[in-house]
Amino acid sequence: MLSMLIKVAKASDVLSSEITSESVYLKRRQLLTGLAAGAGLALSGGGMSAFAASDPHGLSSRISGAAKTAYGKEEELTPFKSASTYNNFYEFGTEKSDPAEYAHKMVTDPWSVSVEGHAENTGVFHLEGLLSGFDLEERIYRLRCVEAWSMVIPWLGFPLAQLIKKLKPSSKAKYVFFETLNAPDQMRGVGSYFSSIEWPYIEGLRIDEATHPLAFMAVGMYGKSLPNQNGAPFRLVMPWKYGFKSIKSIVKIRFTDKPELTSWQKAGPKEYGFYSNVNPGVDHPRWSQKTERRLPNSLFSPNRIDTRMYNGYGEEVASLYAGMDLTKNY
Repeated sequence: MLSMLIKVAKASDVLSSEITSESVYLKRRQLLTGLAAGAGLALSGGGMSAFAASDPHGLSSRISGAAKTAYGKEEELTPFKSASTYNNFYEFGTEKSDPAEYAHKMVTDPWSVSVEGHAENTGVFHLEGLLSGFDLEERIYRLRCVEAWSMVIPWLGFPLAQLIKKLKPSSKAKYVFFETLNAPDQMRGVGSYFSSIEWPYIEGLRIDEATHPLAFMAVGMYGKSLPNQNGAPFRLVMPWKYGFKSIKSIVKIRFTDKPELTSWQKAGPKEYGFYSNVNPGVDHPRWSQKTERRLPNSLFSPNRIDTRMYNGYGEEVASLYAGMDLTKNY
């Protein structure tokens, strides 16, 4: 494992006369990120200064300088207010408004990610080190949720394939699985009597899906760092799959040689499959998938549109599933 161990003093150990100014701190943080890039990855060693709250994980300058891409230029964006207040994030509750109301309690800086399984670079890595060396870009992607609503968001991040290349999975790695933070003290929905989810939340992909050019790791949206309710500080975006595959607030990545059950497969095996590709020809047992409500919408302005196969990305991804029965491999 390639790593850098950085010991950070506790706040109680620092005299007021020794506190570094914010501007100097941020310059040092950028330097450390650069050093991490040279080393490859960085191991988290402790808590971060309170100054980090003004620039989570040193991403502000990188996000503001992100390259604009042609992805989704023709799309009409969902307003930020809709995209940040109507969310599925069951760790905070089952109502669409719960994440925006309660997710502020989730601590996202410092943040570390554990990498396990069939890969050369495994261990627990500080997020700054894990993200170092990647040029950020903006991609406008549609996101379609299984409950028949959708939105269009300008995501900021980098291709998942770049991260996988950095972690160097072995030839044994056929799948990659992700886990969301599991923190009952910060996430009111975790362990709730009413929850049908087995925590932590787990999602997975085949390696060829994960390395497809459309698969995207997001650290921001609408020109800023991700809000907590949208998966801060680090989430997946799989635009041709239903939204629950785009796992939020990732703390673990695991490379395996065999498939594993994902959270929704465990919760509803007759309703949710491993692949979860958007397919208007396969209805959910409790509702149709043939149409969707594009946010924002209302009773008098439903903004309902036809659902497209693979969420409209079929030309790019259909070859991944050639020869498969898409009604069985749902």
